[in-house]
Amino acid sequence: MGRNAERLDEVGAEIRAHGGRAVAHVGDVTKLADVEAAVARAVSDFGRLDLLVTCAGGGRDRLLQRMTEEDWDTVIDAHLKGTFFAAKAAQTVMVERGFGRMVFLSSAAVRGSRGQLNYSAAKAGIIGFTKSLAREVGSRGITANVVAPGFIDTDMTRALNEAQRTGLSAQVPLGRLGQPAEIAAAVAFLASAEAAYITGETLHVNGGMYMA
Repeated sequence: MGRNAERLDEVGAEIRAHGGRAVAHVGDVTKLADVEAAVARAVSDFGRLDLLVTCAGGGRDRLLQRMTEEDWDTVIDAHLKGTFFAAKAAQTVMVERGFGRMVFLSSAAVRGSRGQLNYSAAKAGIIGFTKSLAREVGSRGITANVVAPGFIDTDMTRALNEAQRTGLSAQVPLGRLGQPAEIAAAVAFLASAEAAYITGETLHVNGGMYMA
């Protein structure tokens, strides 16, 4: 689910090319009706919903004195309200079946990031949300966990100049940016049978940036 129909089609085609099944649903995660429609379509097409992963977001980076109410609301809504709506819609289906895996994307920014008050607050909120949710749904066979990436080689970091990218890598003990596939692997683990006894936890995938 996302707002960019063309990109959704590309991702869906890539999934199908690797033997998977996918449906592309255009919608806004900050609107409950859109999220509920996406979940309903998944259940209609596939007969069930085993896994929910939320990774929608974006940033409006500004220092506090320059941050507007719109800057705050836009980021909080995309990350935190979107997570709330997705979990709410998915839980109904998963509870009926007595099984489910939820994995939410947070960030290394929960440790604090200058100029990202809104982003850091939203990502920290996702961790608190998940710990509470895990206590609510555990008895229904549902786990809820978080993956918190560090600096990852994505369109956002590729837009930086070489000096900026080098500066990011220098902050990472492993000396490089992470790859999207490494984040996907962490999500896949938390969705797997091997992680069935893990819930309410945050898995930091950041190359060793924060070890404590």
